Amino acid sequence: MSFTDNQVGCWPSRLIDPSGIRTAKPRTTGMTMVMDKGMGMSEFMDMLELAHEHIDVIKLGFGTSAVTPLSLLSTKLEAAARHDVIVIPGGTFLEIAVAQGMVDAFFHMMRETGFTGVEVSDGTITLTREERNALIRRASEEGLLVCTEYGKKDNSTPFVLSDIVETFTEDLAHGAEWMTLEGRESGVGVGVYDCSGSCDTSLVNRIVSAVHTPSRLMWEAPHKEQQVEILRTVGLQANIGNVSPHDIIAFEALRRGLRSDTMSAMVQSHYMI
Repeated sequence: MSFTDNQVGCWPSRLIDPSGIRTAKPRTTGMTMVMDKGMGMSEFMDMLELAHEHIDVIKLGFGTSAVTPLSLLSTKLEAAARHDVIVIPGGTFLEIAVAQGMVDAFFHMMRETGFTGVEVSDGTITLTREERNALIRRASEEGLLVCTEYGKKDNSTPFVLSDIVETFTEDLAHGAEWMTLEGRESGVGVGVYDCSGSCDTSLVNRIVSAVHTPSRLMWEAPHKEQQVEILRTVGLQANIGNVSPHDIIAFEALRRGLRSDTMSAMVQSHYMI
């Protein structure tokens, strides 16, 4: 469903979305995942009130769910659900549960607290293909939306294209909705980013060309310059993760062509003869 003048009120739709391709939720492309590393309730509720239409997924980073008061955690999850926002714990939290032999307890608490999704990853631990498949199936059986993540947290393990393709294909075949490419919250020296945070657009293009459904990739891009490069390379409908809560509105403007960085993708120069 596209935005129309009736939906958006006083601003003409061509000014609200110069790209002409932005769709309303629920959507499977052009998704935005926001990273919450410990927001208080007031800030969280303000974020939802202001920007819920632009947020598809909220990730409660790493194991922060375990040190958030349960009553506040449940309130956050309930509020997000009212605004049609999926909430997942960071994949590292499930990795810890695997390492501690506490997978059953992990999924029990997922049900008790009201999470609507889960991320399966092996950024710190090592999972066999069979173990990864089993976790994806288990999460699906629990009624959770399942996404996965490819890539290690350390900067000494580079992306391998053949591994990306195999992992992506297997993850989706076993029930994952999309696969996220690791970028961490730093966006430095990991994945498609070098030690200065610059994006390797050549690698991005090779990944997009190699997988069968690139629209089911999510790119972690915590910094504006990285977001610009991914949107320019993959397209404005790219799924972007690890967006800061304070950057949601600015990023939505970027995605729609309401900033100079992406306006040029749709609008010819006023001075072109």
